[in-house]
This record gives sequence, C-alpha cells and structure tokens, in this order.
Amino acid sequence: MIAAIPIDSDGCVGPRWGRAERVAIAHASSDRIALWEEHDVAWDSAHDEGTEGAHHARVARFLREHHVDSVVAGHMGDGMSRMLTTMGVRVTLGASGDAREQVLAALAQPAESSQD
Repeated sequence: MIAAIPIDSDGCVGPRWGRAERVAIAHASSDRIALWEEHDVAWDSAHDEGTEGAHHARVARFLREHHVDSVVAGHMGDGMSRMLTTMGVRVTLGASGDAREQVLAALAQPAESSQD
C-alpha cells in the first residue's frame, strides 16, 4: 500500500490533514515501510486561497500523482473525508505520535474498521 500522513518536524503525526505543511508518503506492507518520502505541500497556507473545491482538487491531485491508496491522519473535515472515500482512498483517523508507527498500525487494521 501507499499511504499519506501529515507530519511535523519531529516525525510525529501532524495535527491536521487538510492544512498540513508537510506530508509523508510511505510505501508499506502491514509490517514494514520500504520507502518514506517527505513533501512540503504547504496546504496550511494554501487552504484559504480560492474555494474549498479548489483546495480539495489540490489534495486529490497530490494523492493521484503519488498513487496513494490510504490516508492516515489525526483529524479531517467531513468534506475531505467524503472526497477521499469517493476517490477510493482508505481513511484512518485518530492517529497520533510517531508517524511511521501510525502508518504501520493503520495498515494492519482491517479496512472496514479504519474510519472514525
């Protein structure tokens, strides 16, 4: 699976998905991460530029470009969650602490229990 997760400067889960400053892309199985890439997305500053739809499109474009099929986050708004679900992206909420550990924990969960 390829998972995206908002991160802070300490490698922990960032507090918000749609307003993330940085996002990590993890190529992972349920027991290990094979590749970890960090991207400066600046969604925190871009969030209020333009319409909500434009921001959601920006996020969707990033996820498609990186072939993401799972998003792990602490929190996200209902509109963003609906958009990701419509895209077929698995959403796991409630993540906190070490981002790499949270990706592995989320991917180990059955898909039907991954949403909060």
